[in-house]
Amino acid sequence: MSIYRVAEVATAGGSLEIAERELREPGPGHARITVEACGVCHSDSGFIEGAFPGLSFPLVAGHEIAGRVDALGEGVAERGFQVGDRVGVGWFGGSCGRCKPCRQGDFIVCENLKVPGWAYDGGFAESVIAPGDALARIPDALSAPDAGPLGCAGVTTYNGLRRSKAVPGDLVAVLGIGGLGHLGVQYAAAMGFETVAIARGADKADFAKQLGAHHYIDSTGGTPVADALQALGGADVVLATVGSSAAITSTVDGLARRGELVAIGAAGEPMGISPLQLLLQGKVVRGHPSGTSQDVEDTMNFSVLHGIRPITEVVPLAEADQAYRRMLAGAARFRMVLTAG
Repeated sequence: MSIYRVAEVATAGGSLEIAERELREPGPGHARITVEACGVCHSDSGFIEGAFPGLSFPLVAGHEIAGRVDALGEGVAERGFQVGDRVGVGWFGGSCGRCKPCRQGDFIVCENLKVPGWAYDGGFAESVIAPGDALARIPDALSAPDAGPLGCAGVTTYNGLRRSKAVPGDLVAVLGIGGLGHLGVQYAAAMGFETVAIARGADKADFAKQLGAHHYIDSTGGTPVADALQALGGADVVLATVGSSAAITSTVDGLARRGELVAIGAAGEPMGISPLQLLLQGKVVRGHPSGTSQDVEDTMNFSVLHGIRPITEVVPLAEADQAYRRMLAGAARFRMVLTAG
């Protein structure tokens, strides 16, 4: 009997502990992947802490997976995959293909979306079995620790920008330069936007410029964020990557006419926005989900083309709990990544 290791949580809110599982063969439409790296995302806390509905424990989280195909179930080869292929699996861990969004081709908002760690065991493991439609090809130029975080953090920021109203030359602000935002600034600059980074503290200005920002706004400075954005002409798009509704709200009056606020940072409290703030100048506020496996491939290819990489701290699977706690504490710079070593 072949076995593999996982970092599982036995009960909601518990510690991540190493356990062994029996290696299974993939069923029809699925592939088995030898995991080489898996990013630790803040969304994993929703699974580990038991915040999402329909969870069962023990639970293996992890939805920023990078590895190699080591076995194929029936029908997956027809998708063009073979044993040995380098693949990633992100937040989009498969779709049902039957619901109305799927039938309309909008797979990322599938009513039965299969998120690793929620619908099936995730990537905090040495092996994972995933649906064939979740597989994204990893370019040779990307290492596994760099590819993993692009399956969620990368595709969410990249897609949030490319699906926005912004065109090259527009003023685009990225709120926050942490785990999501440090990628968002890089993508915005590479897409040809006049890029504004917004973060807390004057000491982050040099780092923001290194990422490619043309302007930096210290949200703790004497000038309100909205006023600072208006002094630059008003933001055509704000990509809000932070998990603070108050911080997101502070950017709305900094939008240009018909400007767009794209929220990708998860926060539970309401935003303090009045309809009047939106009506008179035709402003738009919308949320943006992650992206399909094709979007993940697009993100990785764009990253290779422009030399964009996540900034990571790489630790072995055995230190999964420490890595998760470091992420929760906001101490990671900027994405924690687990490897099978």
